[in-house]
Amino acid sequence: MLPDRSFFYRLAEAAKAETLPRFRTGVDVVNKEAKGFDPVTEGDRAAEEAIRALIEAEFPDHGILGEEHGSVGLDREHIWVIDPIDGTRAFISGVPVWGTLIGLQKNGRALMGMIDQPFTGERYFADGNGSTYSGPDGEKRLQVRDCGSLSNAILFTTSPHLFVGEELAKYREIESQVRLFRYGTDCYAYALLAAGHIDLVIENSLKPYDVGGIIPVVEQAGGIMTTWDGGRPEMGGTIIAAGSRAVYEQALAVLSR
Repeated sequence: MLPDRSFFYRLAEAAKAETLPRFRTGVDVVNKEAKGFDPVTEGDRAAEEAIRALIEAEFPDHGILGEEHGSVGLDREHIWVIDPIDGTRAFISGVPVWGTLIGLQKNGRALMGMIDQPFTGERYFADGNGSTYSGPDGEKRLQVRDCGSLSNAILFTTSPHLFVGEELAKYREIESQVRLFRYGTDCYAYALLAAGHIDLVIENSLKPYDVGGIIPVVEQAGGIMTTWDGGRPEMGGTIIAAGSRAVYEQALAVLSR
């Protein structure tokens, strides 16, 4: 038995109860990286615990891959992929572009997923057949747009500072060709792409939990999401997401060489 939309919404509500009361409150931050800054908050840990408790109660035979509390049952047919706060830097800065990412894989392939932004009240959900949006302006089916070519595209990345060397050169080449580029939106960029507001997202150094909840939303809205060499994106790494085949192929020609 697979979960339905109502169960994903229960998971989102459980996470929201832990994250939203801590947003813009000066939460304590722990740095997970000795030589850099990889922040985690009490909200990250509490939200993941809440999500995992519901999954373990309802689907005890499913595996779980989580950012904050490790993984169990990764050899099972169904695996949940959880990022309780994607965009923790945005979260601790008071910027509402972070989100809770919840994905479900079957035999290693993304099947269902959700991008939830509780402060704005927006949910982007993929049920295995299509993607939908619910928020302050109602509910609607999600559909990517076709802007025609790379020169007409709006491009997002979390930060160009995350690219170095050859990766930076490739990113800058694409950036120089697009109509508009913006930075700093974390998972929210993919939600905007699925909704047809932007056309291209290019990132690197992503982990499986950074993409697990996103892949179904993008793909089931008609978008394309792969690694820079055209492979499946479930394991993260270097990622490209596009709203149209033409934009994808033009960008991939640069990224894959």
